This record gives sequence, structure tokens and C-alpha cells, in this order.
Amino acid sequence: MANSNQLPENVPWLEILIFILSIGLVLTVFNYIVLNDSNEQPVTFDVPIPEQCGPQWKGEVLDRPSIKVSGSSAIQCYCPANGRLLGFVNPSTPDGIDRAIAKAKKAQKKWSKMTFKQRRRVMKTLLKHILDHQEAIATVACLDSGKTKIDASLGEILVTVEKLKWTIQHGEKALKPERRPTNFLMMYKYNEVRWEPLGVVAACVSWNYPFHNFMGPLISALFTGSAIVVKASESTAWSTQYFASIARSALASCGHSPNLVQPLLCWPQAAGHLTSHPDISHITFIGSRPVAHHVAASAAKSLIPVCIELGGKDPAIILDDVKNLHQVASILMRGTFQSAGQNCIGIERIICLPKIYSGLISILGKRIKELRTGSSLDNPDNVDVGAMISDARFQQLEDLITDAVGQGARCLVGGKRYTHPKYPKGHYFQPTLLVDVTPPMRIANEELFAPICVLMPATSVTHAIEIANSTLYALGASVFGTNASAIQRVTNEVKAGMVSVNDFAVYYAVSLPFGGVKGSGYGRFGGEEGLRNICNTKAVCRDRLPGWIGTSIPPALDYPITGARRAWEVCRGVVELGYGIRLRMRVGGLWRFIRNG
Repeated sequence: MANSNQLPENVPWLEILIFILSIGLVLTVFNYIVLNDSNEQPVTFDVPIPEQCGPQWKGEVLDRPSIKVSGSSAIQCYCPANGRLLGFVNPSTPDGIDRAIAKAKKAQKKWSKMTFKQRRRVMKTLLKHILDHQEAIATVACLDSGKTKIDASLGEILVTVEKLKWTIQHGEKALKPERRPTNFLMMYKYNEVRWEPLGVVAACVSWNYPFHNFMGPLISALFTGSAIVVKASESTAWSTQYFASIARSALASCGHSPNLVQPLLCWPQAAGHLTSHPDISHITFIGSRPVAHHVAASAAKSLIPVCIELGGKDPAIILDDVKNLHQVASILMRGTFQSAGQNCIGIERIICLPKIYSGLISILGKRIKELRTGSSLDNPDNVDVGAMISDARFQQLEDLITDAVGQGARCLVGGKRYTHPKYPKGHYFQPTLLVDVTPPMRIANEELFAPICVLMPATSVTHAIEIANSTLYALGASVFGTNASAIQRVTNEVKAGMVSVNDFAVYYAVSLPFGGVKGSGYGRFGGEEGLRNICNTKAVCRDRLPGWIGTSIPPALDYPITGARRAWEVCRGVVELGYGIRLRMRVGGLWRFIRNG
């Protein structure tokens, strides 16, 4: 008879309890060791929350919502979810850009001398403020981009505090001088690589995640000891001002110059002045391929290095041996419809093997039909998918869907722009399910950046990989299944900068290097590689025993050289001594050196 005191096997609640206790332990250690270092205590500061965030605010509903105003150079800011006017922003001119860079340059000279503890204190101050003001930050992001508050929490706040946490915990280690190996001939030297501040760096970022895209480059730049100019999109100019005030106030509250952070809002015709400015040492660009060509050409005028991220056509390969198709479908839904599909690493193509293809269509079809669009600020309990930033691409999206259907695809849900009965001036597109899509179709090759779920059939793992690699893009990818060899093959053979296994975009949630290949750009931000990417990588080779052992030029090689043949024999001896494959060659090289040196 079994012992009545013995716990039964496979008790779910026990696993849950252990998981909760583990989380509690991690949070406790992080709080007391990372946040509460006596020399790095975060500072509390206040930033006025915009009146537009209040429940009583009712802005003017624009008749034709647009960021451009006839007869004015001002940027008109409005909420894409309902068309309400948020305000106006005066764009920077080339003279204004010069002044901003000059201020940043002056402030950076002192900042570059700050210790890692002092830089970490700023990071911890930022982290504390964000954690304490999540509601306001999410609301501002929603007002300016049209997304839901859930999407703002996951895509704006969570990833930003992760970047801060990683930088606080691991940033110093990533930037500490690193010892490098030597060789036989240079054994008396000590070799190291250092990562030093570049000066003033720039970031030109997109509108889809206005808070995170602003803060991400800023966090890395400040921690490396540089100042930064952040050119945000005109489409989210209003929120950028608030987010910039948070970063600048964090610096000021810790006793540092707020001029280290320079927000920049301008029309495209002035942006070239920034991207070719001789006082800019590096540019991070997040945007579209056509604009990237202009940025790279402009930066080349001053030989400014550029890290470019151009979005993707990310595939999710679904293998036949998936255990829980409903669970996978939930991940696919989040990967496709988060931020109304306006996500550079969103799932744009679901490539499914034949055994579960029809089953996945059935699950996705039912769930996508139930998705509700609207403004989560007004009706948070009845909204799944928010607005798009603009209606400028709606006709193009409809044409792509019509073209695919004309070639054999089936549109089972949605497929058109949506006039919301409560928010007729908002920019909404119906959540869409398009199945039986094939590689030759335009919709399988062009980045959609929209709430459109594209399902593509594959006959085998080989075929699925071929489809995944068939586009110009190669940013992120996912694979779902249980067969270890098949999963390994996909991760090896899919052309991408990042791959998630049985998940969506989790590499971003753990601060791995972020970036793509092919038409998705080059360079990396995030993780050690991202920090080092915006530094001057300096190689230093110094004496191991200064004053005792150092370099001495053999007489035969000393200028002016008196005997070329003798000098050649010395050179040959050095090469053979240092690199000879056999001991006999090395001994011979030593004798040749001694005899002629």
C-alpha cells in the first residue's frame, strides 16, 4: 500500500507553486541586489502627464485626419483611433539640428567620464519611473499610435524595462576591456580590446512603437557614454515630446545634463542634414527600404557608419507534429495581430505542413472572426485590435488581397478597410484571414504591416524552408513542432537574423542581438553586440613587463639597411621561428636569425 504522506506524481499545483516561488526569488534578488545598491539608488522625479490622457479630455475630431496641414509647416498630431486632434509640433530646421547636436556634443564630454555606477543610476532611475507610470506611458502611446493598451504594455513597456534591466545587470561586463590571446613572437605584449564612447550618435526610428523605439537606442547610447539625437517619426511627434521629457528628467534628477538626449522632429527634407552631419558618429535607422537608401547615401558623405533595420516578411513554419494546435494558434494570433500587425517582427506568413493545415484554418478562421476593432482607451473591455497609423495604404492592401484571390487564394475573413460606427475618422482595417497563398503572389512577398493573417501550404520541411527563404526579407522567423532534428534543420537553413522555437519573437524579450540579413538590413542592436556596435572598438597592445622587456629592432633591419640579403635572412628566420610547423624549422629559424641578426 502506498504511503499516505507521499505526494502523488505529476501534481500540477506543485509545479505551479515552484514556478511562483522561483519568480519571487528572482524578483527579490533583482530588487535588493540590482535596484538597491547603496551607491546607485534610483531617484524619484515627476513629469507632467498630458491633459489628453485624462478621462474628461475630448479633442476636436478632424474632418480629414492628416499630419500635414495646408499652408503650414507644423506637424498636426492626432489620434489614429478616433481622429481627435492632439496638438501641433513645430518641426526642426537645419539650424535647429545644428544647435541640438552642438548641445549634445558639449554635454557628452563630461558624460563620457562618468563611471558605470553613475550611468547605472540613471538607468535605474528610468526603470523606476517607467514601472511607476505604466498607465500614463501606455495611454500616451495609444493616443498617438492607435494601438490597444495591451499592445502598449507588451510592445512598449515590457521590452523597454527588459532592455533597462539587461543593461543594468550586464552592460558593464559587455563594455569592460577584453583580454585577447597573443602569439610566440609577441608573448612579451599584453593585448586587449576596449569599447569607448563614440561621441554623439543618432537614431532615426519608426512610429510603430513610439516609446520603445525612442528609449531603446537612448538606453544603449547613454550607457556607452555617448550622447544621442533621436529623430522620431512625424506620425508620433506628439508622444515623442513626452517620452523625451522622461529621459531628460531622469538625467537631470541624477545631476547630469538633459542635453545628452536631443529629440528631433522634422520633415523628410530636413532629415538629410542630420544623417550627413560631420559631428554624428553613428546612425541607427529603423524604417523602410526606400528611405534606407537615402539615409545610407547621406551618411556616406561624412563616412558615418549605419545600422539598418528594414522590417521583414517573417515566416512561422508549423510542422506536422505540433502537439497542441490551439496553443500554437494563440501564439500565431498574437504574432500576427499585435499592434494591428504593424510590427517589424510580426508573423507575416504562416507556412503549414499538410497534416494540420485544414485544422489550423478552422481554428484561426473562428478566432479571427471574433476579433473586435476599436479604441481601447474608450472601450478597453471590447477591443482586441487597434487602429493603424494611417489610411494611406488601405487601397494597396485591398489590391494585394484582390490580386491573391484572383490567383487562387481564399479570403475567409475580412479583407477590406473598416469604417468604425463609433470612430468614423479612425484608421481601421478588418482583421483578415487569407489562405492557400503561394510564393509567386505579391502578398507573399511584400511586407504588409497590417492585421492580415496569411496562410501558405507546404508539402514538406524542405518545401517549407524554400518558401520561408523565397522573399527579399530575412529578419526574424519561428518554427513550431517537437521533432528535434526537423527543428534544428529549420533553425539552420532558414535565412534570418533571429529564430524563435515554439514561440514568437522571444529573442527580443531576452535582449539577444536584433537585426536581419538580405533586404532586412545589416548590423545589430540589443545585447552585447548592440552596445559594442555604437562604440569605438579600440585595440591596444602594450608591454607585459614595461621597462624590462620591449621591442628591439635587430641591427640588420635597422634603417638605413646596409645589407638587403642579410636583412632578408633575418626576416625569414623570424617567420620560421614564430610560425614553423615543425620543431626543426623553428630551430633553423632561430639559428638563421642569430647568425644574421
